[in-house]
Amino acid sequence: MVPIAIYIVLGLMGLGLLSIVAFGIRSLTFGKVQPMTIAFIAFPLVVLIVLGLAMPSWAEAGIMTILITLGFALLALLYTGIKGLFS
Repeated sequence: MVPIAIYIVLGLMGLGLLSIVAFGIRSLTFGKVQPMTIAFIAFPLVVLIVLGLAMPSWAEAGIMTILITLGFALLALLYTGIKGLFS
């Protein structure tokens, strides 16, 4: 029973991810989303793929992706804070 439930959950997750990508592409083609927004959302995925192919294990690549994304988020917060301070 449990293995069947796991496959059902994985299938539903795959369908959900597929629909998110499809509706994202649809919104992009209709001009509802700016391309820069898509780039910010796709950045961690691109970093994960690059690191996954370059590093010995995908687990290490996932951890490094989280750390790199966290670093960029902190830099962005610092930048906007300093920009707001001097504006």
